[in-house]
Amino acid sequence: MKVLVGADIGGTKLAIRVAAPDGAVRVDVEVPSTGWEAAPVKEAARWLLDRVGPVLPEGDEIAALGVGAQGCDTQEHCARLTAAFEALTVPAAVVNDAALLIPAAGLDSGIGVIAGTGSIAVGADAEGTVLFVGGWGWVLGDEGSAPAIVREAAKAALARQDEGREDDGLLSELLAHYGAADAPELARAVNDSPTPATWGPAAPAVFRAAAAGSASALAVVDDAAAHLIALVSRLRTRGAVGQTVVAAGSVVLGQPLLADRLRDRLAAAQLDLTLRLLDVPPVAGAVALARVRYGAEGAAA
Repeated sequence: MKVLVGADIGGTKLAIRVAAPDGAVRVDVEVPSTGWEAAPVKEAARWLLDRVGPVLPEGDEIAALGVGAQGCDTQEHCARLTAAFEALTVPAAVVNDAALLIPAAGLDSGIGVIAGTGSIAVGADAEGTVLFVGGWGWVLGDEGSAPAIVREAAKAALARQDEGREDDGLLSELLAHYGAADAPELARAVNDSPTPATWGPAAPAVFRAAAAGSASALAVVDDAAAHLIALVSRLRTRGAVGQTVVAAGSVVLGQPLLADRLRDRLAAAQLDLTLRLLDVPPVAGAVALARVRYGAEGAAA
């Protein structure tokens, strides 16, 4: 059977969905995205096909592939990766993983915002030119992502310590997460292994502190929301069209406080946009891209 394949390549996992042309889902799996790099594109294309092949039902053939890829951060890069798949005789459509949110939501236009392992916002102007903002990595930015929230929370908790102020609950939550005895030990724990894998899992501790009333933690979450809405505002300034902001990612979907703050900040920004939390897996958007590509392939035949 000829099938449509969607792939959502994120910072920690790869979601693959195989669907029949009539829409029936034949395979829905997630595997670690360990080793994924968006460049060089020839190696990237082979990396993905090496992981799609083993999950295809016996006898199935890829009619079209839709891909949302972390690290594919320009329209030109996505075009080169698309060409790499085509060179392997696989009809494909490639976008940044955040750009999957709009087709996954069943919309033709809008702004996608991901806040999870990283953060980025993606839209398109009236001519269809894809626009990216953010996504510069947790060391430089990625505000609203799990590692960045922990980065800012640790800074806030340690600054409060430096000022001689009593812990308002944020420091104690971070100490508990890292098994640290005091502020200096916390600093060593986060500095000795400065990676998203070390920082990101501590994000729930920040939200627990906020829920318990920590003003420091609440300020960190509110600031994260403000930065995410600033990404949306920049896209609108650059001509992004659509009336909906579609948000996804482990942090914004898993932490209602961040979603609430996003709504508040979006309303305050007066951008005439509504926030929608994605209620289907983003890989559904990749299958939608594959369906469009399959239609184009048939029309060209």
